[in-house]
Amino acid sequence: SLMAVCMCQAVLPAHAGPRGELGAGPLLRWMDAAACLAAEKHAGVSCVTASMDDIQFEEAARVGQIIAIRTKVNRAFKTSMEVGIKVTVQDVLTNAEKIVSVAYATYVAKPVGAGKVELKPVQLLSAEDHLEHSLANERRRIRLGYVQVFQKLMQESNKEGDFCTCEEKDALSTEHTHVQSTELVLPPHANHHGNTFGGQIMAWMQTVASISASRLCRSHPILKSVNMFKFWGPSFVGDRLVFNAIVNNTFHNSVEVGVRVEAYNCEEWIKAQPRHINSAFLIFSAVNDKGELLTFPRVKP
Repeated sequence: SLMAVCMCQAVLPAHAGPRGELGAGPLLRWMDAAACLAAEKHAGVSCVTASMDDIQFEEAARVGQIIAIRTKVNRAFKTSMEVGIKVTVQDVLTNAEKIVSVAYATYVAKPVGAGKVELKPVQLLSAEDHLEHSLANERRRIRLGYVQVFQKLMQESNKEGDFCTCEEKDALSTEHTHVQSTELVLPPHANHHGNTFGGQIMAWMQTVASISASRLCRSHPILKSVNMFKFWGPSFVGDRLVFNAIVNNTFHNSVEVGVRVEAYNCEEWIKAQPRHINSAFLIFSAVNDKGELLTFPRVKP
């Protein structure tokens, strides 16, 4: 595709966690930056992250390896576009390359002044371009229906009263897994229009979720997947972002952590009037020193 962008990053110790593996936070920032570059290359104007679909992490990258992030605009709609993201890791000694993740993100073009942005269609060059162009329409339909499906699920759960009343004697209360963190959005966290980078918010979400999960496993959790990151509204330089994370449930070798993000400007901060800008569910696993999966304890909400 003409609107493809490739970004390469060497995994340095500063990017790695305690196990010497690339942290999910830096990777999410890089994925967002590379995808945004492709979106802006197509739109010709500044773009902001609207959402990122469910993300699965297949491989871990280690210090000394090279991360390559290839992004391209699959389809342009009226003011938004879908960007495909493919992340691979290459070992510089063996030249072996493995897929870390394949994801899809939606970006919205920001109008300049009072003018409206009308995105031009994507020029399709290959059979793969044509296929992704068709599938992008289907994925968009799923995204738009996601909120309604989730709300319906919650309403049905409330009706049935089907809540876990876990009374197992060994079950741990999720109360001590609650983590709250506050971040001040500074210029390095934002684009040239003052909007906070979506990848930066995702990285902060991953950090609080990881701390929450660690309170159950007493190890360093590994992010395996994230359900859709959807941005309900923007945040800006000077905003205070409050992140709340808590373990929702455990599933033998994995744990789900829910994270809610609220933004405040100075006035809203004093009046305690938050803007809900994002929520997501993150799935973690954990391993011991031998690399064996750890079992999470049962929890009671």
